[in-house]
Amino acid sequence: MSTYNPSENGTPAMSIMERMNHEQLVYCFDAKTGLKALIAIHSTVLGPALGGTRMWMYANENEALYDVLRLSEGMTYKASVAGLDLGGGKAVIIGDSRRDKTPELMRKYGEFVERLNGHYITAEDVGTSKADMGFIGERTQHVTGRPEQEGGSGDPSPVTAFGVYRGMKAAAMKAWGTPDLGGRTVVVQGAGNVGRYLTGHLLAEGAQVRVCDVFDDQIERIRAEFPQVQVISADDVYKQETDIYAPCALGSTLNDQTIPELRCRVVAGGANNQLADVERNSKMLAEQGILYAPDFVINAGGLINVYSEIKGYTREEAMERTTALYEQTLKILELADQLGVSTHEAAVRTARTRIDSRTLLAKA
Repeated sequence: MSTYNPSENGTPAMSIMERMNHEQLVYCFDAKTGLKALIAIHSTVLGPALGGTRMWMYANENEALYDVLRLSEGMTYKASVAGLDLGGGKAVIIGDSRRDKTPELMRKYGEFVERLNGHYITAEDVGTSKADMGFIGERTQHVTGRPEQEGGSGDPSPVTAFGVYRGMKAAAMKAWGTPDLGGRTVVVQGAGNVGRYLTGHLLAEGAQVRVCDVFDDQIERIRAEFPQVQVISADDVYKQETDIYAPCALGSTLNDQTIPELRCRVVAGGANNQLADVERNSKMLAEQGILYAPDFVINAGGLINVYSEIKGYTREEAMERTTALYEQTLKILELADQLGVSTHEAAVRTARTRIDSRTLLAKA
């Protein structure tokens, strides 16, 4: 999750949208179901905006606003770098997914998505599931990641995790001259679906994995499946001596306070918006000799998978496309060196090149 930027406290939403170059922001409210949601469309230059719906107990509306705007911007770049004909969008529902979520709330939310006439296509994210996509799908056709028995592509988490794994191997190649993760130590922050599937890939290759999570049931689940993992305290995660730190929970874990504590060579994980302040925190990582694999590059597997539901290709084809994230990640890491910029900036430039080319074609 993106940490709310205090400097924007009280700034009108339209001003933030203008600065970040968003196309549309929709506020959704329904008293009967308790639905409070925001849908942000950053860009539709490459195609309809696709991005998941996150349900989280935000501290305030401003925090939710800033999160949905940053997340939707990241989806624009993610789709572009992955070579998909999609724009960037995202939605957040304000509430506790373990307490406040109901089928009725999801159905009502689906009605709001339907009103956007396909400009925004939703999918699952933190706090939502493929079952929720099924409820949403009762009110709109503009949803992906529905249950397999309903003709959907199902849970995208395994594909997301595989893409992160491939991107991590590319970062290892750049950092150590070999993609082999055998014997490497990896700290996985977040034992949810993506973190759990990623742990499976790492252990299969012979890596030593340490995990943490704020929810005890997530820890119990991953220990039951992989008893060889070492569980660490969430308070100690940044101070761990490790080869790779893999943030796989919410965003902004890389910030002014945590980066000086890091004791790793590579950061490569599945969370969105890992950098609290992109420019400053990218520089801090580089100054500490830490190689950062841009989040929206290596976590694109889930988006590739739900895109398959729209385009009609198979999970196997989605995995093939996701496998190629190794080459794309390595290309961007090399580009950063060539241009003398951060790896995040190199990834953004790569994304913008494709978007700008499409824009010029549209104007021709």
